Amino acid sequence: QLRLVESGGGLVQPGGSLRLSCAGSGLTLNYYPVGWFRQAPGKEREGVSYVSDSGGSTVYADSVKGRFTISRDNAKNTVYLQMNSLKPEDTGVYYCAAAPPALEPLFAISEYRYWGQGTQVTVSS
Repeated sequence: QLRLVESGGGLVQPGGSLRLSCAGSGLTLNYYPVGWFRQAPGKEREGVSYVSDSGGSTVYADSVKGRFTISRDNAKNTVYLQMNSLKPEDTGVYYCAAAPPALEPLFAISEYRYWGQGTQVTVSS
């Protein structure tokens, strides 16, 4: 069983930065495609960024392109989401999720098998 734990959320002013971490345990996260999703109050969960199992393919939602960067550190069994130039509309609970190896689920929520508990990101002055 793969377990995922997110960390790194918090309160930040507009224009600030945060780095979220998604640490895997139980199984090797390196073999799994990983997505970052977020959910704002009263809104549906949406895809933010995705990285393939090899790390060779990354995808970003239009709303975060040029500001967010997803990366993998296989030695640490961790996937990161670097978030720069944060805006109030980036506020929400951020979740990482892993899909079965060899899939390319992108932002198809139903394709992801493992989910973390989420970490709150609040962008406010």
